[in-house]
Amino acid sequence: MNTVVWLAFGLGWTLVFLISFLIDRRRLRNGVYLVFALFFLSFAGLGAARSVSPWLAVVPLALLAIGVPLTTVALTVFLFVNGFTMIRREGLRLSSVLTTLAGLVIVAFFGLTLLAVGSENRFLISAFIGIGGMLFYISFVFCCFLLYSVFYGRVRQRRDVDFVVVLGAGLIRGEVSKLLAGRLDRGRQVWERVRGRGGAPLMITSGGQGADEPVSEARAMADYLISTGVPAEAIRLEDKSTTTLENLTFSRRIMLADKPDYRCTIVTSNYHVLRAALYARRAKVNGQVLGAPTARYFWPNAFLREFVAVLVENRWKNIVLCLMFGAVGLIGLVK
Repeated sequence: MNTVVWLAFGLGWTLVFLISFLIDRRRLRNGVYLVFALFFLSFAGLGAARSVSPWLAVVPLALLAIGVPLTTVALTVFLFVNGFTMIRREGLRLSSVLTTLAGLVIVAFFGLTLLAVGSENRFLISAFIGIGGMLFYISFVFCCFLLYSVFYGRVRQRRDVDFVVVLGAGLIRGEVSKLLAGRLDRGRQVWERVRGRGGAPLMITSGGQGADEPVSEARAMADYLISTGVPAEAIRLEDKSTTTLENLTFSRRIMLADKPDYRCTIVTSNYHVLRAALYARRAKVNGQVLGAPTARYFWPNAFLREFVAVLVENRWKNIVLCLMFGAVGLIGLVK
């Protein structure tokens, strides 16, 4: 295809992305549209560069050919280092070893690739192609999820809001954890900014009481906010929820009862922004999600956990698509 065709596809997908984003930015499909748009626009850019000078197109492709393997190796090392850090700081449990498992998957596939290259074993080659197809699908979805999470998290909500909803993140011996304190501090900043523009927003602390917790998350969160200067009368407690979806569903009821035409900002950790936005759309909450900073060592593992959760929530669709991409590996067995 020539440059004009690449550009037409790129602009077309850009238009689809913008329309979908403006209709509702809380859709995961927006990430797919964005990746397609960037893909075609990149090839259009290479075509335009090639028309000026062949070297302008060759150099980026050469850098890409060299950079992808090196980046993959660096990523694998990073995943193992981060996994070690997570286990050392958070303890050995499933939720803290996701980056290590991801690194092992990459190493295992590299090993399979080395065995398959030059081999005449049809089963081995088919396994390589099939597993490669499934990994390609998962990697593509992950790239869409990652890219759109970053994009969504950087889009700021300029309009004033009536409520600032802070999602709970568990307590440590009945006290607000550092992670949760980050969410509360971010929520208070939004609350103060809206008040500074003449608004009168209320804060909603959202989180129920676990079996091992002396008070509800909502109560502990409210006490923390009060200690930082937020008046008690400006806080509403949602203390019945046990999941993010319940956080948003129950908080919506409070907001609707107080102001049916409300607008809100939802505050959570930055790695949790996109999944919280997907839940907010499902719960029909009229608001966007804002992320609070998270410790750097914790972010990669937590983000992988979010991605896995999204895959599991749409398990049947992802299983079917994974099998479709992997089925190409069966071609070698039927010949």
